[in-house]
Amino acid sequence: MAQERPNVLVILTDDQGYMDLGSYGATDLRTPHIDRLAETGVKFTQFYAAAPVCSPSRAGFLTGKYNFNAGLFGNVAPPHRDPEGNSGLPTSEITMAELFKGNGYRTGLIGKWHLGHTPEKLPNGQGFDYFFGHQRGCIDNFSHFFYWSGPNLHDLYQNEQEIYRPGEFFGDLMVEEAKDFMDQDSDQPFFMYWAINMPHYPYQGDPKWLKAYADLDSPRKEYAAFVSTIDELVGEVYAHLKAIGELENTIIVYQSDHGHSVEERAFFGGGDPGPFSGAKFSMLEGGIRVPAIIRYPQKLPQNELRHQWANSIDWMPTLAALADIDLPPSHQIDGKNLLPLLLNPQVPSPHQTMYWGTGLPENENHPWAVRKGPWKLIGNPSDPTGKLQFGEGDKLYLVNLESDSTEVRNLAPQHPEKTQELHMLYKNWVEDFKKDK
Repeated sequence: MAQERPNVLVILTDDQGYMDLGSYGATDLRTPHIDRLAETGVKFTQFYAAAPVCSPSRAGFLTGKYNFNAGLFGNVAPPHRDPEGNSGLPTSEITMAELFKGNGYRTGLIGKWHLGHTPEKLPNGQGFDYFFGHQRGCIDNFSHFFYWSGPNLHDLYQNEQEIYRPGEFFGDLMVEEAKDFMDQDSDQPFFMYWAINMPHYPYQGDPKWLKAYADLDSPRKEYAAFVSTIDELVGEVYAHLKAIGELENTIIVYQSDHGHSVEERAFFGGGDPGPFSGAKFSMLEGGIRVPAIIRYPQKLPQNELRHQWANSIDWMPTLAALADIDLPPSHQIDGKNLLPLLLNPQVPSPHQTMYWGTGLPENENHPWAVRKGPWKLIGNPSDPTGKLQFGEGDKLYLVNLESDSTEVRNLAPQHPEKTQELHMLYKNWVEDFKKDK
């Protein structure tokens, strides 16, 4: 591959807590390969997922839009619940894959999709030249079946062709496919979205890591083994990039799609949000603040932190800027170009406000949040971990993240004007979204 433009590898893990990397403060699990990305790149401390649940988060990540604006309000339903295929990312949206493909890149998705099941909403219909992985929200990593309510469904595909590799570990299959995609003899640079389906349940880490973490209590033991398994997979792909001479010409992004899970299938936990409250499904920081790293030593600093707040919707304009790609002028997105602050730590966050929402906007009880500066207002808050309890007086829950990043106290009664200001920002945002639709 002799092209001058950079390759792009974006890695999105699944249900990984904020502190579940050595580079983010974990002392009871080992992630040397991912930590190396931070040591040779830029690490964010206030980075947010677009949503605290899988499909809306992925929609924001891929489109550069808040998920409401991208037309996805909650998790995509499996086919037996949505036989007409109405659920999924609207085809009118422009994905990162479509953007890069339209600018001379070959595009591939390895791993999890979870953004629709009809042909036009599957990866090949949304800008990806090549897809290997599963269409739905989670699979068993050895049988490649989706186990949920309703029928158990085999879910392993190469493009739109169902394939069978029973007994083979999905993590190893992903690495094999990623290498093959990168190895293609082509004058085109590649854009590869590696949507790793881990540490999302079922926890199926390498037995050697279960042995290494035998002294940890369950479910941290099972979860840590899965995270270290991810780390080894990332290390294999990193080593391959180096071996084929493409490492320094490849922009690497690493991020979790949202906070850790405390669902029954996840043994009610295992992940670590660090000092933050909440988990997956919650608008508290533990549900939406995630580890995020970008590595590209050709143009970006190494081993630096950025404390400015940013969001996964920012990757599309940032990666486009790094690859010298113009965004479609008529296509409005919510994401901001982070390149100025990546190059200069003194540059402030380009965000004045930030919004989150899941569930139908017309449902008054849907979860939402808005942040302006250090102030964050959560509507209809919940804490799946059960550590924080909310009463009727907490329907509007105001926090100041500079003075209390743990969000343990509702400041709305003490700051009614600030509460009203942020509530109005959110209402106006929803009204604008409804007008556009």
